[in-house]
Amino acid sequence: MKQIHGLAVHAAGAQLLAYKYGVEELAANDVEIKISHCGVCHSDVHLIDNDWGMSKYPFIPGHEIVGTVVEVGSNVRDRKVGERVGVGWQADSCGICEWCRQGDEHLCAKSQPTCVGRNGGYADSIRVNSRFAIPVPEVLESENVAPLLCGGITVYSPLRNHDVRPSSRVGVVGIGGLGHMGLQFAKAFGAEVTAFSTSKDKEAEAKTLGAHHFINTRDTGALKKVAGSFDFILSTVSADQDWAGYVAALRPKGRMCVVGVPPSPIQVPAFALVGGQKSISGSPTGSPQDLHEMLDVAARHNVKAITERFPMAKANDAVARVKKNQVRYRAVLTN
Repeated sequence: MKQIHGLAVHAAGAQLLAYKYGVEELAANDVEIKISHCGVCHSDVHLIDNDWGMSKYPFIPGHEIVGTVVEVGSNVRDRKVGERVGVGWQADSCGICEWCRQGDEHLCAKSQPTCVGRNGGYADSIRVNSRFAIPVPEVLESENVAPLLCGGITVYSPLRNHDVRPSSRVGVVGIGGLGHMGLQFAKAFGAEVTAFSTSKDKEAEAKTLGAHHFINTRDTGALKKVAGSFDFILSTVSADQDWAGYVAALRPKGRMCVVGVPPSPIQVPAFALVGGQKSISGSPTGSPQDLHEMLDVAARHNVKAITERFPMAKANDAVARVKKNQVRYRAVLTN
């Protein structure tokens, strides 16, 4: 039996240790990918610590994977050996439900995450359904692409699917692991982009990444000054915010979309939504079609994650630094 070698956690919050598992003959619709790079996402930290109550040990984390196809199943026609591909949060879906049929595989009730209930990308290889192995455009560097496959699609998908366009005025809340990519994609859409941050010292960088304007949210009156200004606000932060203030900053028919998960319930007066026909929504990752399109946009508009590289053997160091928010802005493991 063939062995795949990786780094696994054996209990909640434990250190990653060398681990191998056996694989049978490759399934007809799957591909095997030799992994060159894997991002360290905050979701990996939550899974390592079992914060979501869904982790089963031992398991290998990792779902921002770039590598080369080394084997294809007997039914696979869309991928070939030697092709560079990326894999994000999802490794499979049922393929036949209404959501899969309309191209929203990420909403499938039987969606198979890449590293929940199965082994992920902190390893030398991985096997996934070929539909979820997305070709990577030649001009993109693997290290900068890896975080796009979860973090990048998390900010791209709501911009794309909520009709952000060149006439839109877009706000991005938070300039971190998600927000720094959100600014770049919002600029690529041609929107007028405003960065919201509690860190005044990030203003110059935010403008380099695509923001036309910068608002320091530690300034208590700053949000009130932009009331009625935005068509779309993307919240990427995992901290509680002045949600009513952001809703007030929307124009009529404006939408605030939440992709970062704050610790407390979001509380907004109903009248704040009713009066201007405003809405609040959430968004997970994105479909394979969205991933294909996002990588194409990233290639044409030079969108890239800002990364810090760690050897795969130093994965524990990378995870520890991500946990403490010490990485600027995304950690990537390399084989």
